[in-house]
Amino acid sequence: MAAQIASIKLVSPDYKKLESVCSEIKEIAKRTGANVKGPIPLPTRKLVVPTMKSPCGDGSETYEHWQMRIHKRLINIEADERTLRQIMRVQVPDQVHIEIELKTV
Repeated sequence: MAAQIASIKLVSPDYKKLESVCSEIKEIAKRTGANVKGPIPLPTRKLVVPTMKSPCGDGSETYEHWQMRIHKRLINIEADERTLRQIMRVQVPDQVHIEIELKTV
């Protein structure tokens, strides 16, 4: 069987939950003896929504800026089937989105 590389991409607005999932995946890979690269922090995306403070148009135009940051991490694991099955069992919080892409080398 050819070697597989699992490219795991994690996306979340809550970086604490994101880091906890990353550490769980890294610990599983360490326990099973798989080679791990990452977590590699990807650029954080900032979503900014400006809203007018006053509902009417009278007076000066003052704005409030609401912001949400989207944090991303990338983990590459050179792993066998047993390691990937354990990674699939990790409890992922609702705010963390995970994508796993397998590549054969």
